[in-house]
Amino acid sequence: MVRDPVSVEDDPDLQVLLDALDDPDCRAIVTNLDEPMTASEISDATDIPLSTVYRKLDALTDASLLSELTEVRSDGHHTTRYDLDFDEVSLSLTDEQEFDVAVSRPARSAEERLADMWSEVRKET
Repeated sequence: MVRDPVSVEDDPDLQVLLDALDDPDCRAIVTNLDEPMTASEISDATDIPLSTVYRKLDALTDASLLSELTEVRSDGHHTTRYDLDFDEVSLSLTDEQEFDVAVSRPARSAEERLADMWSEVRKET
């Protein structure tokens, strides 16, 4: 699923976010991402099989908890790195007795925003 880089600041769907955070493998990935990492590096750090890591990265990205950064290489073999895209997740109850989720995100530099847009363009091509 391609995410619109403009809407990255929007809060994710509650169920999608809860499903991702309920998954032990997803939580292991989140707790091991202290810097941007490739799927292979995440697999090595968490001892989760690479095929499973890819599925969990999709779930975390769909929940807007991870960002995908494309590392452009001169040899043409680009690499995707994954990084945390939140500082805090808050769950609250509204006046209408419905659950509401809010995600606090780190400040992004112009370079990071440009990298996000480039990642989205690469997915479309």
